[in-house]
Amino acid sequence: MKKYWLFLLSIVVAVSVAGCGTNASSSAGEKKEKDVQTIVVGTGTQFPNICFIDDKGKLTGYDVEVVRAIDKELQDYKFEFKTMEFSNLLLSLESNKIDMIAHNMAQNAERKKKFLFNDETYNYSPLYVTVPKNRNDIHSLKNLEGKKMIVGATSNAAVYLDKYNQKHGNKIDVVYAGQGADDATTQLKTGRADATLATPFSIDFSNQALKFQQKTVGDIVINSKVYFMFNKKDEKLKSEVDQAIKKLKKDGTLKKLSTKWLGEDYTVQN
Repeated sequence: MKKYWLFLLSIVVAVSVAGCGTNASSSAGEKKEKDVQTIVVGTGTQFPNICFIDDKGKLTGYDVEVVRAIDKELQDYKFEFKTMEFSNLLLSLESNKIDMIAHNMAQNAERKKKFLFNDETYNYSPLYVTVPKNRNDIHSLKNLEGKKMIVGATSNAAVYLDKYNQKHGNKIDVVYAGQGADDATTQLKTGRADATLATPFSIDFSNQALKFQQKTVGDIVINSKVYFMFNKKDEKLKSEVDQAIKKLKKDGTLKKLSTKWLGEDYTVQN
């Protein structure tokens, strides 16, 4: 009988210990969850192969998947996406509605005054003069004198063209694309604009999706290094993202993602 009670006592103790272990583990898990900082990443849905909604309704593309890869590397952070029009990204970052921008962003003097760029580029974005496929009279910016070129209003292409025009007598009529995803394409198709600046991978995507065909011509106009953008106060986040990018470069993840989404390895300068 004594052995029987000792046996029961050992079971009670074992269950009690196991229960304490579960509670401790649960508390540790809760603490760990609370310690994770949520980073709201502003991105878009209308940049083919970079950040867009696929045919299954999923937000994806090169920039999106790079952020997801970084998320796996940085255990102290949880990255969540907030989609919006490209023209709203900078204002949202400035007003702290988002913590980071992932939208094929290049540096320029105006942006660097207000915001923080990480040090480690994760992509190169070569922009070419782009025209309807049946046009053979435009091969460079010089051929656009007296013609209309359409670009995004707050894009690096717009900044570049503004400087180009200042140096060359404002001979190109620069117009800005509206909010619609295909506004530039529509204006090229209808003849309201003669050309735009675009990457080969975005044109390949557009040509596969639409009947209207475009082509890039001439040499690279701008070959921008691409970075993420942060608020000035977020030096720690920027530094840790840089470390994650270095690791993803070293293990080949960035190259695989670039080849998958952009058609070739744009993580190195072409």
